[in-house]
Amino acid sequence: MADTSSPSRIVAIVGGGFSGTLLALKLTAARPAWRILLIDPAVRPGRGLAYGACEPYHLLNVPAHRMETGLTPPFQDWLSGAGRHLDEALVEAEGVLADAFLPRSLLGDYLQERLEDAKALKEGAEDDGPGLATVRGEAVALLDPPRRGVRLLDGREIACDLLVLATGNLPPRAPLAPDAWLHDHAAFVPDPWAPQALKGGDPEAPVLMLGTGLTMVDVALKLAAEGQKGPMFAVSRRGLVPTPHRSGGAWSPFVAPLLPASPLMLTRAVRAAAAQAERQGTPWQRVMDAVRPAIARVWETWTPKQRRQFLRHLRPRWDVHRHRMAPRVAGRLDALLESAALTVLGGRVVEWTRRKGQVAARLHLRGLKTEQTLTVARVINCTGPRSDLDRLADPLFADLARRRLIRPDPLGLGLESDDCAVQDIDGRASDWLYAVGPLTRPALWEVTAVPEITAQIDRLTHELAQDAERPTLALAETFIDMGAGI
Repeated sequence: MADTSSPSRIVAIVGGGFSGTLLALKLTAARPAWRILLIDPAVRPGRGLAYGACEPYHLLNVPAHRMETGLTPPFQDWLSGAGRHLDEALVEAEGVLADAFLPRSLLGDYLQERLEDAKALKEGAEDDGPGLATVRGEAVALLDPPRRGVRLLDGREIACDLLVLATGNLPPRAPLAPDAWLHDHAAFVPDPWAPQALKGGDPEAPVLMLGTGLTMVDVALKLAAEGQKGPMFAVSRRGLVPTPHRSGGAWSPFVAPLLPASPLMLTRAVRAAAAQAERQGTPWQRVMDAVRPAIARVWETWTPKQRRQFLRHLRPRWDVHRHRMAPRVAGRLDALLESAALTVLGGRVVEWTRRKGQVAARLHLRGLKTEQTLTVARVINCTGPRSDLDRLADPLFADLARRRLIRPDPLGLGLESDDCAVQDIDGRASDWLYAVGPLTRPALWEVTAVPEITAQIDRLTHELAQDAERPTLALAETFIDMGAGI
């Protein structure tokens, strides 16, 4: 455990999205004598990818009450202030703010305001004094031992006592194309959330999106809103799209007494419970919500082989049922599908061909012996965030790997960790290097949503700031009453 006995310590947090910002705010409140440095390239950190690069029609995938983080003022109190555009969301939620699916940008605004308020408390103080400060830059390497800290791309050095990796969801991995030239073709969009990534395309020309999950939904809505007239196609191995939220009903947690159980046994149990719920008039979504508190415990009980089986065979169906769409988003997607503006296909690309400035994709369709060729002006990578850090040429992670301070997991989910303490190549937990959020998925599987990340950060803040021993209760055991949605 980290030595926190010093009255003043320096904590550097790499990443200014949700995870990094929340940790910075909570550590600052818990230890005002410490110096907390939030490192991010953004001009105004606090929003991150999820709550920054979005439009008003990009909605939170959970109701407002599931976005509470323990900050002051609470999110719902802040929403009640002047100037919030909530009419459409409140109509859908029958006037109940807690049940409303709101624009994602609102949570970004909220976090950014909390960050600015915390920084304002430091105004007039010495630059290197206690309190929360933001550092605009990209961390690319560690300082050489025995010094602890990071070096930025511009050459600055940030010394610290504790370093926390909070890089959030990483940019998507470009699919391994049969021909590598596609990655360099002007028609290929490797990251739809990169600045201006979707600008400049011919709105009359066809578009192919690789992936049919929530990223595809966001991109399809964005293209349609910005005037896309040409047909949109989306393809994934199974052609599954996210399912919508439904309100009403309740279902009691039922998974914990079944453990340990194989992925197949649990799949059968969930399907049986969903069928029973539907017969009783309860939406199957409540069954998935009842599974949520036990997800981390289930993951802990599975062997590496069982985890691999789940990821290979069951993950796509789990994702579309577990990570759902807000009702208004589902309605807009249905309209695109019904009008044939968007076509979703199950299959895989078996060949890419250059074709007069465009790209032809030859598809082998799932369950059919036939093939289909699509000629499109843009190929947009909507496969979602990557996590295979052993293959990622990110400078900071490459340096950490070179120093043998991290151990990417064999399933390509992130970093091996012990209750946020990063494990080195030999499996030893660090006493100064930590990780939070999606990077820690190998230990917990699902730690991408606000409730789980909040629980994780509360726990790490307590350990670091209160000079307390790590609680004996495993973090997986604290993921209770997580509620509906992603």
